[in-house]
Formats: sequence, C-alpha cells, structure tokens
Amino acid sequence: MSIVAITDFPNSGPLLGLDPGTKTIGVASCDGIRMLASPVETIPKGRQLAPVLKRLFEIYDDRRAVGLVLGLPLNMDGSEGPRAQSVRALAWNILKHRDVPILLQDERLSTVEAESVMRDADISHKRRAERIDASAAAVILKSAMDRLERGA
Repeated sequence: MSIVAITDFPNSGPLLGLDPGTKTIGVASCDGIRMLASPVETIPKGRQLAPVLKRLFEIYDDRRAVGLVLGLPLNMDGSEGPRAQSVRALAWNILKHRDVPILLQDERLSTVEAESVMRDADISHKRRAERIDASAAAVILKSAMDRLERGA
C-alpha cells in the first residue's frame, strides 16, 4: 500500500486517525461501521521514532484497524508548508515499518474545533491540554469518515 486516493482506501472496517504534532501524535479510532470517531491517546514523540511506531501499531492491531488517516496541516490558502512535509515524512516512515493504506486528510482548524468542543463540554483547562491532540485526531478522523461516506 501507500498514501492512497480516497477511491482506493478501504470502504469498511475500523480506522485510526492521527494528529501528528512536533511533540506528540494524537490518536483516535472508529469502529468497523464508522459511526463515531473517539480519542484514544496521545503518543509522546522522542528522539527515536521506533517506540512511537511500536505503540502506534499496538493500537492499530488491538483495534483491528484497516487503515490510517493522517492529518495534513495545510496552510489556510491550501498550500503545503514545512509541517505538511513533516507529515509526509512520517507517512513514509510508517510505510517503511508496515505496509498499510494511508489517507491524508486536510486538518486545517481541527485543533481549534477540538478545543471548542471540549470547552463547550466544560472540560477543565488541564484536562483539555492533556487530551487536545487525541481529540483533534478524532476531528480529523470524523472529517475523513464523512468524506469517505460521500465518496468524495
């Protein structure tokens, strides 16, 4: 597999959504019928990528996922900058570790949306800070699920 077009991405089965940041990777998942995207955890990034990938694929296997959705941080004008290049490098490293289908999903404003939802739910500032990356991953995954459902 590789980074695939939406038409080549698995159309059923559980997925993981990732919000790759500079210090952490937020992880979310959905079930096989893709009704709800839920935050799972935040994986801290260190100097070595191997432990991050090990934990990522533990979650992937535990949830019997069939694909990964990576948030692609585009600029507001739709262009790609250094952060988007970093996500593409992560995708390449994931594929070197294991051959899985990867779908890139525009993640513009996903963290803002996740923060707003948690604030509206009256979640404390401390708890929001702990969960923001996983919650943003859920927003990214839900956007991709909607896109997959529409077939767009």
